[in-house]
Amino acid sequence: MKQSAANGGKVFASFFKKKRLLPLLLLGACSLITQPKPAPQYVVGEPYQADGVWRYPREDFALNDTGLATVYDRRGLTAAGEVFDASALTAAHPTLQLPALARITNLENGRQILVRINDRGPEAATRSLGLSRRAAELLDAPGTTGLRVRIQVQEPESRRMAGETRQEPAAIAVAAAPSSKIQAESLAPPTGAAQSARVQLAVARPAPQSSNAGPEPAAVPLRLTEEYWQTTPRPGQLAIECGSFSRPEYANVQRNRLAGFGARVTTDYYAPRDRAFIVRLGPFADIATAEAALRRALPMVPDARIVVE
Repeated sequence: MKQSAANGGKVFASFFKKKRLLPLLLLGACSLITQPKPAPQYVVGEPYQADGVWRYPREDFALNDTGLATVYDRRGLTAAGEVFDASALTAAHPTLQLPALARITNLENGRQILVRINDRGPEAATRSLGLSRRAAELLDAPGTTGLRVRIQVQEPESRRMAGETRQEPAAIAVAAAPSSKIQAESLAPPTGAAQSARVQLAVARPAPQSSNAGPEPAAVPLRLTEEYWQTTPRPGQLAIECGSFSRPEYANVQRNRLAGFGARVTTDYYAPRDRAFIVRLGPFADIATAEAALRRALPMVPDARIVVE
């Protein structure tokens, strides 16, 4: 019995040592896993499909839009080649050029922040923006899945970001023709050449610079400073936008196509002049109703989306 107890004690001690070594072994194995290496770059990208809807990325340095935002998460690198960090003020957009700087307004409480848009998303076709966890917290909307927001791209800063991350193609070397093989002959100027020269000189002169041009915007850091601004809440009503047009007759054609959905033509204070006449459905009482209506409209209008009026 004594020998058996001794053997049992040795077995237990050996097992205990193994249990103590297990976390160390796991830690060592984790250290061998290669972490994603950031490679920030300028991205527009090809069309892609998400949630059954085709998205068409494009440059839009003057975007001023509304929609529903949600908190999103991911691992590894963003679509712009930056490391995703849920504690940083970042966001994902389905079509904007990446990266971009945007002012996001929580229309429900009036709070504004700046975010670095550096990723594609969110996945749901009914959402216009994905917010990092920290961005949602600073907007005083943690865990929200359908937050009414306004998205305003900051053009000067976003253009600088594009210039700093855009990878230009290498210049192609073109050899000049040897001068020894070129023959030239001086001819008398034709009639009216002097007047033509004056005209060309006037056209060639550079246009005068604007006296109120702003200074070069400061570089946008990868991690933005945490600050917010308070404005007046404008929660608004939910609607579905089904196209915007420069002329009312074009908008009426789209409205007639969607007459069975109760389409109407309206205008928006923030809409640019070439898209002043807007076809919308609604308004809708809640997010669920708006989402259901959007799903019905998407087969006829693939780029339809939920907006806040």
